Formats: sequence, structure tokens, C-alpha cells
Amino acid sequence: MGQGGAVPDLKSKSGMTDAAQKRPRIVLADDHPELLVEIGRRLAVEFDVLCSVSEGFALVRAASELNPDVVISDISMPRLTGIEACRQILQGGFSKNAILLTMYDDPELVRSALEVGIRGYVLKEDAGEELVSAVKMVLIGHTYLSRRVLKKWTPQACGTVWRAL
Repeated sequence: MGQGGAVPDLKSKSGMTDAAQKRPRIVLADDHPELLVEIGRRLAVEFDVLCSVSEGFALVRAASELNPDVVISDISMPRLTGIEACRQILQGGFSKNAILLTMYDDPELVRSALEVGIRGYVLKEDAGEELVSAVKMVLIGHTYLSRRVLKKWTPQACGTVWRAL
């Protein structure tokens, strides 16, 4: 500390502390390059997109090296599924939050995702409207399911999905 015990000013010109300005960090995975570019562009408005990868093992490796706040993955990818990659990432402590971005609205896939600790399930067709909200919700500890998923199913159709929420 300097003379007189002055505490350094941690606020920036905007008046926010450095910690308050830190943007959540995201790693993306999908085997469709054009989709990765589009999703990354949309997310970059509010989040730091650290990298994009095209297969499951690369996702686990990227998450283990970068420790993102959120990983977002497709389900169907080469070499390792998105559900298995996210399971490894969550169990390894490389990220606390995972979201699946998929075209599949199968209740069994939703159940499988929730059982391994994935907290977001967004349909690709709804990503433009829902993905940013899903990221924000999982970052504060909530589970997010696409509206179309929720509208389509009754508790009986989803079985354990509803109990997991």
C-alpha cells in the first residue's frame, strides 16, 4: 500500500469493478462450421467466446485448458457425443455449466442430458431467440429447456425429466 494506507481504486471509468465487468467465457462445439460461426457471432455480443471446436474430444480438451464458464455443444458430433463430452467436462471440474444445442427434441435425450448435469437444452431452430437467455439462466444456477420442448411434453411423456428440474 502507498503512503497513508490508501486503497487503490478498483473501479473503471464506467464505475464498475473489474470483477463486475468480466464477461462470461464460453467454448462452443458443433460439427457444422457455418453454424459455429453464426452462433459464435451472436454470443460474442454478450459473452467471450474462447474457441469453437468440431468434435467431442476437442471440446473436452479445450474445456480442460480454458476452464470456460459455460460449454455449449451439439449432441451429434464425431468421435464423442456432446452428452458424453459434457459429462466428462462437468465431472472433471473443467466447467460448471453445460448447454446442449441440438435439433433433437427426444425426451430420452433431455433426460440423459439432465442426468449427467447438463443444465441447458436448446433446440437449434430456437437458438436465435433462446440461446443467450439459456446461458444467462444456467450461469445463475437455473435449468433451461427450450420453450418448444416444454410445450410439447406432458410430465408423463418426460418421466424423470420433470423430476430432475
